[in-house]
Amino acid sequence: MFVSYAIHFRLNTYRHFHLLFLFFLFLAVRSHGTPLGNQKSVRSSVFSLFNLKEKSRFWSEAVIRGDFDDLKSSSPGKASALNYTKSGNIANYLKLMEVDSMYLPVPVNFIFIGFEGKGNQEFKLHAEELERWFTKIDHIFEHTRVPQIGEVLTPFYKISIDREQRHHLPIISHINYNFSVHAIQMGEKVTSAFERAIDVLAHKDDVSDTRDDRAGLWQVDVGMMDVIFTSLVEYLQLEHAYNIFILNPKRNLKRAKYGYRRGLSETEINFLKENRNLQEKILQSGSASENVLGALDKIKRPLYEKHPMAKFAWTITEDTDTIEWYNICQDTLNNVERLYQGKDTADIIQSKVIQLLNGKNEDLKLLMEKVLKSGDFSGLHVDCLTDIWIGKDRWAFIDLSAGPFSWGPAVGGEGVRTELSLPNVEKTIGAVAEISEDEAEDHLQEAIQEKFAVFGDKDHQAIDILLAEIDIYEIFAFKHCKGRKVKLALCEELDERMQDLKNELVSFEGEEYDESHKTKAVDALKRMENWNLFSDTYEEFQNYTVARDAFLAHLGATLWGSMRHIIAPSTADGAYHYYEKISFQLFFITQEKVNHIKHLPLDLKGLMDGLSSLVLPSQKPMFSQHMLPLSEDPALAMAFSVSRRAAAVPLLLINGTYRKTVRSYLDSSILQHQLQRLSDHGSLKGTHAHSRSTVEVPIFWFIHNDSLLVDKHYQAKALSDMVIIVQSEPASWESHLQCNGHSLLWDLRRPIKAALAAVAEHLTGLVPLHLVYSHGHETAIEDWIWSVGCSPLSVTSPGWHVSQFQSDTIARSYILTALEESILLINSAIQLLVMEHTSEQTFKLFHSRELELMNKYNYVVGLWRRISTVSGELRYVDALRLLHTMEDATKGFTDYVNETIAHLHPIHCTRERKVRVEFDMTTIPAFLVVLIVLWIVLRPRRPKPKIN
Repeated sequence: MFVSYAIHFRLNTYRHFHLLFLFFLFLAVRSHGTPLGNQKSVRSSVFSLFNLKEKSRFWSEAVIRGDFDDLKSSSPGKASALNYTKSGNIANYLKLMEVDSMYLPVPVNFIFIGFEGKGNQEFKLHAEELERWFTKIDHIFEHTRVPQIGEVLTPFYKISIDREQRHHLPIISHINYNFSVHAIQMGEKVTSAFERAIDVLAHKDDVSDTRDDRAGLWQVDVGMMDVIFTSLVEYLQLEHAYNIFILNPKRNLKRAKYGYRRGLSETEINFLKENRNLQEKILQSGSASENVLGALDKIKRPLYEKHPMAKFAWTITEDTDTIEWYNICQDTLNNVERLYQGKDTADIIQSKVIQLLNGKNEDLKLLMEKVLKSGDFSGLHVDCLTDIWIGKDRWAFIDLSAGPFSWGPAVGGEGVRTELSLPNVEKTIGAVAEISEDEAEDHLQEAIQEKFAVFGDKDHQAIDILLAEIDIYEIFAFKHCKGRKVKLALCEELDERMQDLKNELVSFEGEEYDESHKTKAVDALKRMENWNLFSDTYEEFQNYTVARDAFLAHLGATLWGSMRHIIAPSTADGAYHYYEKISFQLFFITQEKVNHIKHLPLDLKGLMDGLSSLVLPSQKPMFSQHMLPLSEDPALAMAFSVSRRAAAVPLLLINGTYRKTVRSYLDSSILQHQLQRLSDHGSLKGTHAHSRSTVEVPIFWFIHNDSLLVDKHYQAKALSDMVIIVQSEPASWESHLQCNGHSLLWDLRRPIKAALAAVAEHLTGLVPLHLVYSHGHETAIEDWIWSVGCSPLSVTSPGWHVSQFQSDTIARSYILTALEESILLINSAIQLLVMEHTSEQTFKLFHSRELELMNKYNYVVGLWRRISTVSGELRYVDALRLLHTMEDATKGFTDYVNETIAHLHPIHCTRERKVRVEFDMTTIPAFLVVLIVLWIVLRPRRPKPKIN
């Protein structure tokens, strides 16, 4: 029995060896049967036949591909089959390559006002020099995404980015912005209109200052200026482009410093707070106020028919192009001036508040109504005075004559706005402006006194006095005589004096003088021979040219920042998809039970209006409100208690004072984990959790009596699957930010602005205006210059009005996500085609599917182009309607690629039934070796019985 088993095992072993060596024989024959011309491509691995990858090829690398004109032919020709076989892989045959980048056109207008020679310092900007500098601006750059931010506010207020995290979409996108920049220089009439508007709409920042000298700080009502800018954009019909105004109005010597502000100043708020009669008077007046600037939106005149899709274009408007707008603007401003004329402080404040209550700024209107009805002014905080503003439409402006101002982190921040952040016409161009005759004489006398004060009462040699005089004239001539447009009479006198000095120096060559004196005189004469200080020949104004170049370089860098921060900003890392309906799931979590949601201490109407402003016109907002008292929900109360922590936070105030505070806060990571567990049990799920057309935005709003924040420093935090907001009691909480030397105060009882910023980041990827991705740092950096306006993303205003810039960024975020995912899917499908090798056996089947495959691919590419073109015209709603079609087309192409490859794979495995062996001199030794090995292994042997 044991003998039988041993023999059976040995015979089975021989059979396995027999099959194995037959397999090796087949491989050896197939390998040696390859034609001699292709032997260099053969891989040494015996498994190369079944390794269907790009490197394991048995065909020529030459690619010969014809057109697709013959795809409709039912009988493919031999040339097509040969091209197919020699292409190496299907992607080469179809001439398909992976998509590296796609371009979205972005039209931008830089509109210069006060640069025609009538503005500040009579600075005139020439087209050729502006083009020379503006072509240096990077007009094409990639869309970027800001990696997830960790602890933003360390003791030194520096952001920290986790560079090791994985990203759903690439940080540096496949999508590139192609900016078509068009510079427009306005004429003297427009400059005069804006100078007049600033003069009429400016009021003293301190209403208690009744001096008539017009000194001190002045504020310009940016709400009124908004109407003027909007009317000019509409008059020139520039609404379908992003417009950045650069203002250089002539300075009013009686108005030392001015800035722009929305709403009331701090002294005006205090005046209104203390005057109860004025409050009642405003409430009784209701909406009986007319729009004093309403006449400005009645006329339109196109500047050009179509925005030029070029890198840079220059247009100089004639006064005849804007004379109609200028006349109406002047009449309107005259009416406003008469309205304010002769009125005291109370009347002016009443007029401003009524304008706010009847204006289009919903956030300020709701806040002002609440403050006036309740009489509680503790939550009404003043806006910062700024020299930059982002309007509600597609325009923003920089006023180079205003300010300068500063804002950003109070201590230790990066990229803060300082008084030197913007180009200054006076400190660059004005610093080298030509001085008058009297000023020149004063400068010369001061230089003489300073130089000869060193000599004192001691006796000095005549040569030393002459050399000192020459030094004075040399320095003065280089500063005030060389390269002047209008020659000073003093310079002519100095020219004559220099001739006398030369004659005196020549006299020192006599024998009666020392050798040292002679040497000094000769050196001085050689130096004077190289001068051309007082000549009448034309020379380049070197100092003036350097100053202009420095100014234009600084201005170009500033305008480039506007493109990176407000026109095409970075977005948060993640994929943000477009949905037709957005369901905001509002969970209000209180300590005690509240009978009705209207009794909650929050502005529900303002919150819903703010959330609705984040929704595009083609989307529909829905709201679901839930009240969750901690006293009746033990699981939620436990989640709240577990996530509540305390931290000792060191503070450096703006005045340099060190303070250590203990802050109570909610740890967002712990709270998110706890809330996810509750959601898994179904207690926090909404009704649209699994809907394809609707996205749910869970918003957890914690209402607490004591001071409470999120993650030590925030009022709200956007997480991957929810938004956490904390409302607590302090109405004036001193933040880590400052503005013009004063700490910015937050109203923790009204965290609507922070809530909207967090929801915008969670839903659409919007990040604060001061954050942007830096290619040089390979992470996010801070630049606070453009953190202005009354949007949820700025810090210089407590307002939360979403501008058209942000609405476009929201729409573009949806488009970019869809395009990026489409590109990734198409590239993955093309990669499969690259890996799929071509052979003669698969040609007929592939040819039957080739036309449909290319039609599907071309359909996707056509949709890409259509979306890009429509987006370039800023018709984002129309572009959004194409996203679902593009997603279906992309899926159709990738599915068809997978089906095609699946159809080709059985052919690879079954059609190759005959082994065509081509003998050469290397085949015979291979057969001999194999036969010898087989004879040794498979020769018959008598089994030896085993005897125990």
